[in-house]
Amino acid sequence: MTKTQEKDAPKPPLGKVLVITSGKGGVGKTTSAAAISAGLAKLGHKTVVIDFDVGLRNLDMIMGCERRVVFDFINVIQGDAKLKQALIKDKRLENLSILPTSQTRDKDALTQEGVEKVLNELKEEFDYIVCDSPAGIERGAHLAMYFADEAVVVTNPEVSSVRDSDRVLGLLSSKTNRAEKGLESVKAQVLLTRHDQARIDRGEMMTVEDVLEILAVPLLGIIPESTAVLRASNVGTPVVLDEPSAAGTAYEDAVARLTGKEVEMRIGSDRRPGFFQRLFGRSA
Repeated sequence: MTKTQEKDAPKPPLGKVLVITSGKGGVGKTTSAAAISAGLAKLGHKTVVIDFDVGLRNLDMIMGCERRVVFDFINVIQGDAKLKQALIKDKRLENLSILPTSQTRDKDALTQEGVEKVLNELKEEFDYIVCDSPAGIERGAHLAMYFADEAVVVTNPEVSSVRDSDRVLGLLSSKTNRAEKGLESVKAQVLLTRHDQARIDRGEMMTVEDVLEILAVPLLGIIPESTAVLRASNVGTPVVLDEPSAAGTAYEDAVARLTGKEVEMRIGSDRRPGFFQRLFGRSA
């Protein structure tokens, strides 16, 4: 190839930045970030997952690589280490890498310029950059979502969780880089976790329909309440890589939809496409 041909050759598309976020803590956000990133890598997409929860740092434990952390996200932002030094290659999936964060710094160590620089570098190498956001709306959460192309809003079928998620959706539409530049808004979808039909039937939890009518964004998936999720987290394995379970299958279905595949929505083993098709005009 001549120099002219090299210059005119189309550049490969940049990676997509996907934020996993929530308004409320304890909804399974980091578990979801681990499962989604592992699921994307299983499908052959080169994926990196970043921990934005400075000071707590749980992602590396759920991914089972806490003993391999030498440098972290903050070290890279502050110039104490190069990105390649901080990235940890997953031992189970060739296409998966983890960028842990600091357990000793506070969230002020994150800067918008530093985050942008790291994301731009990762977009040159990876297909998906999954940002595991801290809960809430403070600095770490804002920076995790600021440069996002797409968002997965994780919520439980409980009033307080759904209300907080609604506020996060408002921030995604108004306080991101895309919003400030007048670009197409961040594509947001909701992932409903800890779904328990028995509790819904007793009136202790909201129905799926009620959640969707309040949030008014597409449904990515329904993750059933399952001991498999806790077990997988305790052994440091994303649930999609652990023993087969309803929760693991539900995450795999959600990942497939995330990549544009048509996968029928189901609750546990029960496929229920009717309502979701009517609500969104598509096969969920």
